Amino acid sequence: MVGWDCGKGFEPEWNETFVFTVSDGATELFIKLLDSDSGTDDDFVGEATIPLEAVYIEGSIPTTVYSVVKYEEYRGEIKVGLTFTPEVRFHQTREKKAHTQVYQIAFC
Repeated sequence: MVGWDCGKGFEPEWNETFVFTVSDGATELFIKLLDSDSGTDDDFVGEATIPLEAVYIEGSIPTTVYSVVKYEEYRGEIKVGLTFTPEVRFHQTREKKAHTQVYQIAFC
């Protein structure tokens, strides 16, 4: 579980920043939202899908509203801003130099 619901209820607010590595070729970011219950399993609230093409091109996208859906039914909205930082890593081997690019996206 990532994040903390500051609003506790119908208008949760996380105000969190996350940094993670994105696989080469990833075209979408999937966010799964859960309602954390004490003593019982967490409830699936819904999910949001964010296309990544614009953030790859622009380097960042401002906070934008995305629909949260559960089993194809609209459940609400989530506001997410993204920043893309390409990270270049070089690996040296005896036979050749390999170049790997790792992508990191931060959203809040």
